[in-house]
This record gives sequence, C-alpha cells and structure tokens, in this order.
Amino acid sequence: MSPKARDYLLARLQEPTTWRGIATLLTAFGVALSPEQAEAIIPLGMAVAGFIGILTKG
Repeated sequence: MSPKARDYLLARLQEPTTWRGIATLLTAFGVALSPEQAEAIIPLGMAVAGFIGILTKG
C-alpha cells in the first residue's frame, strides 16, 4: 500500500462517521448491535486507528 493511500485510510478511520458506517454495515449483515454498543465501538475504533498511525508513520 502506498504511503498516500495509507494516510488517507488512517484519516478516514479516525472519523466517527466511518465507525458509525461500519457498525451500520455490520448490522445490515445480521450482526446485532445495540446503539450503546455502536457508540462504544466508535472511540475504540478511533483509538485503534490512532495507534496504527503512531506505529506506521515514520
């Protein structure tokens, strides 16, 4: 993956709307998430994306 593509992906993964969209897609495919679970996933996902960004940026 090119650095430009990686930076773009990491930037999108740090946006709450991306994680809401992922939670919505999972729900559409039959994974049951309550609104509370979805709201808990968003900060966790952003933290994971930030951690990946720390590890991969040189």
